[in-house]
Amino acid sequence: MDINAYSARLHRDLYAAGQLGGEDALVLAEKMANALDPSIRLVLLDAMVEAAGEITEGLAPGAVEVRLAGREVQFAVTPPAVAEPIQPGTAAPAVQPPAATGSEESEADGGTARLSLRLPERLKGRVEEAAGAAGLSVNAWLVRSIAQVLEAPTVQPPPAAPSTPSPTVKIVTGQHITGWVR
Repeated sequence: MDINAYSARLHRDLYAAGQLGGEDALVLAEKMANALDPSIRLVLLDAMVEAAGEITEGLAPGAVEVRLAGREVQFAVTPPAVAEPIQPGTAAPAVQPPAATGSEESEADGGTARLSLRLPERLKGRVEEAAGAAGLSVNAWLVRSIAQVLEAPTVQPPPAAPSTPSPTVKIVTGQHITGWVR
């Protein structure tokens, strides 16, 4: 989607409004239009991202993502998986419950929060592959994966290896010896 058309329309509207006030107002309107252009683009992009989020909630487990490529906005739609028709005489496949998406957790927790995440390129590729294999958007896959990790029963990590062993040996009375030996 080319947002230049929307920005240009606002420029024209400001220019037309400036013509009503004379030459000084016209110059001021043109300067304002040029100064506000980056802000206009960000506001339009924010509105598109918010709209995509609302559409994604309605599409779950599908998703709509907004991507910025240069100065152009692109939409990536991941449709919900469609069940294949069952052939007569074959058993119906076992139905799996739908994977939890961010919308269920967000309703229970009081909304969603925006988070910026930077991944190494090699890890980003693996995340995109895993999300694609699961039929989810990257965002939905990350939300599901994080929820699974956080809701899993806590497992105690293995005991840490002792730091550099002490070269001393402590002798205890009796026949027991304790300490580190090299």
